[in-house]
Amino acid sequence: MRNAEHRGDQPLSDWLGQWGPFTPDPSIDVPEAEIRKVLRKLAERLTDNYPFPHPVYAGQMLKPPHPIAAAAYSMAMQINPNNHALDGGPATAAMEREVIAEMAGMVGYTPETSLGHLTSSGTIANLEALWVARELHPGAAIASSAGAHYTHQRMCGVIGVEHVAIPTEANGRMSIPHLSDAVKSGRIGTVVATLGTTSLGAVDDLPTFLGICRERDVRIHVDAAYGGFFRLLAGGDLLEPDVAAAYRAMGEADSIVIDPHKHGLQPYGCGSVLFRDASVGRFYKHDSPYTYFTSGDLHLGEISLECSRAGAAAAALWATLKLFQLTPEGLGRVLARTRQAATTWAALITDSRELRLVTQPDLDIVCFYPKPAQPKRVSEISAWTERIFVHGMCPHPDAFFLAKLAMTEDQLDRSAHPNLIWDQKTVTVLRSVLMKPEHADLVPALHERVIESTKRTNV
Repeated sequence: MRNAEHRGDQPLSDWLGQWGPFTPDPSIDVPEAEIRKVLRKLAERLTDNYPFPHPVYAGQMLKPPHPIAAAAYSMAMQINPNNHALDGGPATAAMEREVIAEMAGMVGYTPETSLGHLTSSGTIANLEALWVARELHPGAAIASSAGAHYTHQRMCGVIGVEHVAIPTEANGRMSIPHLSDAVKSGRIGTVVATLGTTSLGAVDDLPTFLGICRERDVRIHVDAAYGGFFRLLAGGDLLEPDVAAAYRAMGEADSIVIDPHKHGLQPYGCGSVLFRDASVGRFYKHDSPYTYFTSGDLHLGEISLECSRAGAAAAALWATLKLFQLTPEGLGRVLARTRQAATTWAALITDSRELRLVTQPDLDIVCFYPKPAQPKRVSEISAWTERIFVHGMCPHPDAFFLAKLAMTEDQLDRSAHPNLIWDQKTVTVLRSVLMKPEHADLVPALHERVIESTKRTNV
């Protein structure tokens, strides 16, 4: 382990050295000059990317991991632990339990009576939550909003459960009247509430959901893959009151998914699933005569659908939470900056003559489109949006990188969006994910760049 002391992992080097020195086998030994050559080539290949780590990139949900997370992941990968079983990663398994307990406490669960673990993604985490829901309500359908992530419909197909899509309001939240009707029908066993939709960052009305569902013994699952860590801001005034109330109600939900690789400063892939009642662990029970043999304690693979999982992910999150505790003053201060970026840009868009805001942001995702001066077909608006999108990614000093979103007429508040002639089913709008804290300072410049692009591309 070269330069171990400089990197801070001298104890790890000393630990490995106690078993004596060894020389890599000739079959895997490669001259350092060749390694450097390949890594230089790799660095060149990696430049064929959009500048995801830079705040000029405000498109998809891509955020660089914090240096402590990257360093901790790299350090743990030197021994490459597998958190499926204690035999494969005793140290990182203990770290995983610690961070899961911290996350459970953050959302309002009691760590001693809840259950959870890290996953390789939010998709797998949601699969596990819906699978448990199926076991508890066999034969019942699972409902999520039309604005929820597509993974819910897909995972329902995987587990053989009927999926029901509930319409959304113009603000992107699930329609309460439609949800109430669906639950009263008796066919729904589980409702998925989304706290931070992928498209608009919308936060469903979880307190109302809980009231509707508890009357019918319907299970509540919260998909907070994107927005989960905003729970840290629920006690202040940075979130709207109804959004903050939704976060404060998280502890009453039956299961929750949160992705640390989004707002938790972690590298991909690091998701997590939490269950309020630890007794659901009985559904995972299985035997593996060649795996669980060094300890009578519960192995993480005994409460997970996944088998091999990188213990390095647990080490990275554990180290990160030592520096950014799950408090408003810890990790919360990072999210406060992303929320500030969104409210600032929303205000600038609202005051502009060139752009129109789709809806006020619940979190840190802002969507907008070029404002027509007179009635205009949505096909023309979409084409104009496309020109702005492409112009922003051109290699020039005032470049910007956004994403796009297709929206239907019933997803927009007609009174707030006049002058649109619906000559096609959808209109394409621009979508900005302001998940880097540096966006708070760069938003005014990004706004001016988009305004200038709007003027240049208007034909």
